[in-house]
Amino acid sequence: MHVNDDAFLSELEPTAAELLNRHLATAKEWFPHQLVPWSRGRDFEPGEVWSEHDSPLPEAVRSALLVNLLTEDNLPYYTRTISRVFGDHEAFDTWTLRWTAEEGRHAIVIRDYLTVTRAIDPVALERARMNQVAGGVVPEPDEVADGLVYVSLQELATRISHRNTGKLLDDPVGHDIMARVAADENLHHLFYRDLTANAIELDPSRMVMAIERQVCDFAMPGTGIPDFSRHARAIAAAGVYDFASHHDQILVPVIFTHWKVDKLEDLTPEAAAARDRLFQYIERVGKAARRTTARRERSLATAS
Repeated sequence: MHVNDDAFLSELEPTAAELLNRHLATAKEWFPHQLVPWSRGRDFEPGEVWSEHDSPLPEAVRSALLVNLLTEDNLPYYTRTISRVFGDHEAFDTWTLRWTAEEGRHAIVIRDYLTVTRAIDPVALERARMNQVAGGVVPEPDEVADGLVYVSLQELATRISHRNTGKLLDDPVGHDIMARVAADENLHHLFYRDLTANAIELDPSRMVMAIERQVCDFAMPGTGIPDFSRHARAIAAAGVYDFASHHDQILVPVIFTHWKVDKLEDLTPEAAAARDRLFQYIERVGKAARRTTARRERSLATAS
C-alpha cells in the first residue's frame, strides 16, 4: 500500500523547495510591453470587420496561435486544479503562486501581439475566449501522482507548441515572443519533470501506474476550445504538434531518458503490467508518428 497523498507530498516537499529555489535563480525577468511591436498598430474603428488580408498567415498558423492563447487564457482553472492536487504544503503553495504569476504574462504578450498585428479576428478571438473561460475545461487528475505526471507532460507539450508556432511566423518579433514564452514553459516543465523523478524514487510502482494512465489518456493542450478538433488537425498537419513531436520530444526523452522507467526494478505485479501497456502504447505512437511524417514528406515533395 502506498502512503496517502498528504504524506506523499510531505515526502516530496524538500525536493520541491530545492527545485523552487533553482527555478527562482534561473528564471529571467521580462516585460510583455517591451516585446510587442506597438508601432504597427492602429485603431479598430466601430463596426470594422477584420479581414485575413490584414495579416496574411497560413490557416494552420492562425489555428496554432488561437489554441496557444486560449490555453493560456484558461490559467485560472489550471491554478485551481494544481492548488487542489498539491494542497497547502508551503513549497508547493509558493511554487503555484509563482507559476501563476509567470503564466499570466503569456496571455498578455500573445494577445497584444495578435491585436497589434491583426493576425486573428479580434471579435472571433474574444468570443472564443469567453466560451473557453466560461466553460473552464481542464484535465482534473485525482491523485498527486497523476497530477505530477500530467503537468510534466503538459508543460513540455505547451513549450513545443509555442516554439514551433513561432518558427512558422514570418516575423522576427512574433518568433521572439513565442520563443520567450516557450522558455518559461521549459523551466516549468523542468520543475515538474524533476519533482516527478523524485516521486518515482520514493514510490516507483505508484508512479509507473500513474505514468501509464496519463500517457495513454494524454490530450494535446487546448482540449475544450470551441472547434478544437479542426484546429488540432491543422496544427498537426503543419507539424506544430503531432504524433512525431509527441513521441520523439516528449514520450521518449521523458519516459526513458529522464525517468528511466524501463530501468525500474521491484515493481508490483500491477505496476509491471502497467509498464508493459505503457511501452506498447509508446510503440504504437511511434509507428503512427513515422506514418504521419512520411505522408507529410510525400506531400511536400509533390507540392515542390
